[in-house]
Amino acid sequence: MNKKILIENLKKAGKPTETYQSPDGTSIVILPYGGRMLGLYAPGSEQNFYWTHTALENVESAREFYAGQQWHNSGGDRTWLSPEADVFFPKFPKLDPYFQPRQLDPGNYQVVKKDGTIQLTNKLAITLSRTGQEVPLEIAKSFGAASNPLQHEADTQKLLDRLEYAGYCQYTSLEIQSPDASRMGPVGLWNLVQMPHRGDLLIPTYVPTQPRLIMGKISQEDIIVTDHLIRYKMRAPGEHKISIRALPTAGRIGYLYETADQWAVIIRNFFVNPSGLYVDVPWDATDYFGFSTQACNVNSGLGQFSELEYHIPAVGQGTGRTRCDDAAQVWAFRGSYADIVSVIRLLLTTEL
Repeated sequence: MNKKILIENLKKAGKPTETYQSPDGTSIVILPYGGRMLGLYAPGSEQNFYWTHTALENVESAREFYAGQQWHNSGGDRTWLSPEADVFFPKFPKLDPYFQPRQLDPGNYQVVKKDGTIQLTNKLAITLSRTGQEVPLEIAKSFGAASNPLQHEADTQKLLDRLEYAGYCQYTSLEIQSPDASRMGPVGLWNLVQMPHRGDLLIPTYVPTQPRLIMGKISQEDIIVTDHLIRYKMRAPGEHKISIRALPTAGRIGYLYETADQWAVIIRNFFVNPSGLYVDVPWDATDYFGFSTQACNVNSGLGQFSELEYHIPAVGQGTGRTRCDDAAQVWAFRGSYADIVSVIRLLLTTEL
């Protein structure tokens, strides 16, 4: 979505944005409402790499969208909490209803500007459905530059000259704010990016790895597993989700998709720690810890988008810590199909 139109429509709908421009000219649009990084733009471009809700395309529909009682899923890059079973299923193990706690999303994010940076902070309390325990928390997010990871590589300059690039680093932290913090939870950070639908998610792995189906039904043609790659063709109607364990995951995920006249790849680079406690478990195997990476295909009443998701090891009971800090980069490229494949072969996999 056009950057100027997005910013103006949100402002008129009562949801003002903040912008950050990195030294390389990358521009990002931050929506404090929901704590979202909503738009990612290459220098000189008005074309968003991310998906945003179609209601934001004009002022009246944006106003109506935010006035509704439904979940206000604006799009972009957001931060949630895990375990999903405890935070989003108030009657777990019953899977109905599924509810996004409003103190989490949209939350009540406060903006702090300091030394050219923008920080978003949300203080909240979450009730864990399985124990009934209320956990007081603080989530903080800030954003910085992420230079082109190929800039210093040999023989890439001609390739880079033909490509658009945008990148940023997102810093997130979670802290349990209680004298009894070590006996609360555990709770983990969960970062999710929403991208245009009908692309291919590329998950490099150290060894052949079958993803775990969390919900929905995915045809065999849409999941391709090779020695060092999971390729998920995210094109089906409905809602479908997979999860991949931390141990074989390489800590980098890409999403390849076609735009009107070009191709794009979005790559998230993040830290995976198989020694940590990853608490987002399958809904039918709630003692099966260790899943770090997920993907969700959504083509339903919620919209049409593909989600790239990763978790951070939990804090609280059983973890030995009450605070965590995470940094993850996003690198996004746009250009011809051949050039985007060249980027993928350099940064993700040769098994394409």
